Amino acid sequence: MNFVAIDFETAASKRASACSLALTVVRNNEVVNEFYTLINPEVPFFWRNVKIHGIHEKDVLDAPTFPEVWEKIKMFFTPNQLIIAHNARFDNSVLKKSLERYGLTQPKYLTLDTLAVTRHLFPKLANHKLNTVCDSLGIELNHHHNALDDSLACANILRAEQQRFGDDSIKPFITVVK
Repeated sequence: MNFVAIDFETAASKRASACSLALTVVRNNEVVNEFYTLINPEVPFFWRNVKIHGIHEKDVLDAPTFPEVWEKIKMFFTPNQLIIAHNARFDNSVLKKSLERYGLTQPKYLTLDTLAVTRHLFPKLANHKLNTVCDSLGIELNHHHNALDDSLACANILRAEQQRFGDDSIKPFITVVK
């Protein structure tokens, strides 16, 4: 499988407040590259978000803004590229709202939600949170809500599910973001 796992953390409840981003690139079922950055969201941080991910306003003062980060990652968002996330509705909406906020063009790309796939393939899990799924599948997740660790865990979840259940079980979950 070839795909890119993505994970955003946000500074506040607004989706256009990304404060960190990670990508894990998988080619031929192997992790070949990782990208992580803090992002200056140019908005105040909300205490509840900080409590979840541990990123503070002072941490992002010298970080690039979203448009600067987009220049480095937009090549991954093409019509034939599969972008995955655990709870992809959240991550895809953070991307969409961030692009809208800065007047940047929304790309078309393929997407898959490992949360939806996992709910289908493992309906009896107590819940389908990233850390629960990782524990169930024996996947290492050292720092939950660190975007890089979360994107790698997401990639490893899909790799494990593909190996166990095959492509035909996963393909129906691929949709197009327009």
